[in-house]
Amino acid sequence: MRRLQVVQAFPCCVLLSLLCWTLAVPLDCKDDSGSLSRCATISQEQLLDRVIQHAELISRVSEESCMLFEEMFVPYSMRAFRNQGGSSCVTKAFTIPNSKSELQQISDKWLLHSVLMMVQSWIEPLVYLQTTLDRYDDAPDTLLNRTKWVSDKLVSLEQGVVVLIRKMLDEGMLSSSLPGVVQYDVQPEILESVLRDYTLLSCFKKDAHKMETFLKLLKCRQTDKLGCALY
Repeated sequence: MRRLQVVQAFPCCVLLSLLCWTLAVPLDCKDDSGSLSRCATISQEQLLDRVIQHAELISRVSEESCMLFEEMFVPYSMRAFRNQGGSSCVTKAFTIPNSKSELQQISDKWLLHSVLMMVQSWIEPLVYLQTTLDRYDDAPDTLLNRTKWVSDKLVSLEQGVVVLIRKMLDEGMLSSSLPGVVQYDVQPEILESVLRDYTLLSCFKKDAHKMETFLKLLKCRQTDKLGCALY
């Protein structure tokens, strides 16, 4: 019990510090009319930095959320499913680099659009995840709050990437056919629900890391092309 309390208490402190940081460095680009004018006056360099910082935080919190969910709900014998869930990830249909060699060959344009496609593809699944986690009798507020936090910040990240595309590429979004959200049973068996949510969290953790890596590579290409082979 004490171990569980410590596990829950530490993420609460982390979440509070992240909330304070994002208030200090906002990425909410939409104004009251719904346009993205709030970010239009930010320089391209500053906007890219803010987008990267938000992607870093989303990646960090998603990893911690996945670990917490695993500790609380996933039997040790079932944790191998985390490594088998790649074929069921929501972004599996996208042509997104999966190796360092592929990543180095992709253009700046497709780095940005790959990030945007990943961000947009995860907005609805994370809303679904909030709904299903609410049905867990013993889901800690820490996990629920962090899932909501990540979902909100993902929308802000989408806005920032859209404005960044306009600034860097002088164009709107590429038309992309995003797969529809998979319709799940309203009340699946508990083990099925746990494994499904575990797969979602694991897949999102991987994609959040990709978003962070792609954006950092883009930043590197703007400043130090010789050192970018490390990504």
